[in-house]
Amino acid sequence: MNEPTLIILAAGMGSRYGGLKQIDPIGPNGEIIIDYSIYDAKRAGFKKVVFLIAPHMAEAFQNSVGKRVEEHMEVLYAFQEANKYLPEGYVISPERKKPWGTGHAVLCCRDKVEGPFAIINADDYYGPSAFEQIYKQLSEVEVNKRPMQFFMVSYMLGKTVTDKGSVARGVCVCEGDSLSNIVERTYVVNTENGPAYSTDKGETLIPIPENTPVSMNFWGFTPALFDVLEEKFPIFINEALKLNPNDEMYIPNVVGEMLREGTCTVKVMQSRDEWHGVTYKEDKPEVVKAILNLISEGVYPHNLWS
Repeated sequence: MNEPTLIILAAGMGSRYGGLKQIDPIGPNGEIIIDYSIYDAKRAGFKKVVFLIAPHMAEAFQNSVGKRVEEHMEVLYAFQEANKYLPEGYVISPERKKPWGTGHAVLCCRDKVEGPFAIINADDYYGPSAFEQIYKQLSEVEVNKRPMQFFMVSYMLGKTVTDKGSVARGVCVCEGDSLSNIVERTYVVNTENGPAYSTDKGETLIPIPENTPVSMNFWGFTPALFDVLEEKFPIFINEALKLNPNDEMYIPNVVGEMLREGTCTVKVMQSRDEWHGVTYKEDKPEVVKAILNLISEGVYPHNLWS
């Protein structure tokens, strides 16, 4: 049996949120979203977690999150540094403030992961079933099989948008339980007529059905992905940035390319739980309420780690 690792992507600056949202409490005893993810991951069988963080937030993150989690799982840290895996001689523009995206973030975890692994966002609540489904698949996956076997937990788009502003979503096309295409839409909003996306920052809105499956960045991969990311990152740097200097290398777009190339398959599993997240500060009260409801239903104890 494989021993899967959980990677939690926590390097985001929280710019739209206005603070370090990954460590903003949402539970009755100061728990943060990561606590509930770790709790669910441990219940599912995960024993090791890698936190991908920005170097400048290392001390604050380790003190407020890492030390607590270390009591329950093996904890490692990886850092998303802008100069990692850059093509030789490439000079980063001084205007570039953002990280290189989730694809580069996962690549920065390479030396911390040996076997199959799952990735999640630090600021998303996924629910217990997502961890159970991914852990089972990763425990049984054939890591050397080609095409590479990947996995994804999907959620319905209509339940993942907010009235507080735009969000990014990996919009999926599925054939049965197989992913046939995925595109990262970086500007998705909720309108009077339902969800819509834009490619021009909201000037033109294109409707998307509410029941469209989307990726909330809960993926299961084999370690073979690291070679693909290392190969594609210099191409992204040399080609995509010419068109958009602020572009990012998104995992959904990498997977979409691989699907078109025939180098991977992706089994899609629909979550049995509802997603919750805090893209904006105004989203927080809804997440706090949702967690209290889950506690009252017996999904979580009132004091998570007592």
